[in-house]
Amino acid sequence: MGNIDNKEKEFADILKFVTRTARENKNTISKDQVEQAFSELNLDENQMDMVFDYLKNHKIGVDTKPEYSEDDLTEEETNYLNDYLEALKDLPTYSDGEKEAISMSAIAGDKIAQSKLIECYLPLVVDVARMYTEQGVYLEDLIGEGNFALTRGVTMLDVVGEPKEVESFLYKMMLDAMEAIIQDNLAEDAGGQKVVKLVQEVADKAKELAEDLRRKVTVSELMEETGWDEDKIRSAIKFSGDKIEDLDSGEN
Repeated sequence: MGNIDNKEKEFADILKFVTRTARENKNTISKDQVEQAFSELNLDENQMDMVFDYLKNHKIGVDTKPEYSEDDLTEEETNYLNDYLEALKDLPTYSDGEKEAISMSAIAGDKIAQSKLIECYLPLVVDVARMYTEQGVYLEDLIGEGNFALTRGVTMLDVVGEPKEVESFLYKMMLDAMEAIIQDNLAEDAGGQKVVKLVQEVADKAKELAEDLRRKVTVSELMEETGWDEDKIRSAIKFSGDKIEDLDSGEN
């Protein structure tokens, strides 16, 4: 059992590494890189197909540029994106040489240069956010997190030192910010599912006992019947908004 668990963890860690590698390379990765990463697990053809399907479903291009479609977005997200892109057209544009000079000044702590650098990379935030659509977080929230990371990042460039490394540094900060909000959302969803399951479990048992007694049951009766502690039952009552109809939520 331990070996199976270890192999599953190793698989998950490698998949996470492969996904992140692709994200850092503008959402692309080579087939060879993927196969090399999983080589020690000796996956069969079906298992490797599942890996490639996973990458495709996460909009990662294998040996090709990733494809994004309007179908990936809700109507609300599409409208938001179009309005946002329209607003970005008003931003000033800078040549590569100008961008390098701005980066050097921003590294030195110049506030005006840092503001200009934000303008340079706001469009990149949109590109990064498109990678993470359909993962449970609205596009507007992804872009918001990316913009916040960019705004923080331009004030931290003293750790970078070289103008040529600025874009990569800011890009990774955007990735980290968006992955963090997705993980928070997943944890929230998991917590929500646990709450729903708890309420349903207590409601089902209360109903079963109430049918036997032909009346509402008390918390203490349910505790005695099930062996559950009071906290579990009280939590279910609280999360249901006191709407477990077969349970008398008054004092024991």
